[in-house]
Amino acid sequence: MIEHRIIEGKGIVVVEPISALSSGDFRCLSESVDAYLVEHPTVRGLLIHSKEFPGWESFAGLTAHIRFIHDHHQKVERVALVTDSSMGSMAKTLAKHFVSAEVRHYPYADLDDAMEWLESE
Repeated sequence: MIEHRIIEGKGIVVVEPISALSSGDFRCLSESVDAYLVEHPTVRGLLIHSKEFPGWESFAGLTAHIRFIHDHHQKVERVALVTDSSMGSMAKTLAKHFVSAEVRHYPYADLDDAMEWLESE
């Protein structure tokens, strides 16, 4: 399950994975982000905040995740991975090869620092 919200005035999407990720989670997230992108050329920042990476509910969840990245990565300027999970460092390294956004990894407790970076010019 993913909880998410868009901070409209800042152009930041905050994503908080709560439990194993499903294809429905990414469908809802895509609908919200796509609606935002109708009115704005890009998403300033994507903040992913989770103590640990919860994994995927199924293979369909994994493929929906990959599809979300594929469909949106060129419209996201920055990504802050705010997690203590080892997946954060690995995702940052992999992202360099597959996404156009600038990606940074922060420890879970450094949410404010991550948000400050996303808001900065």
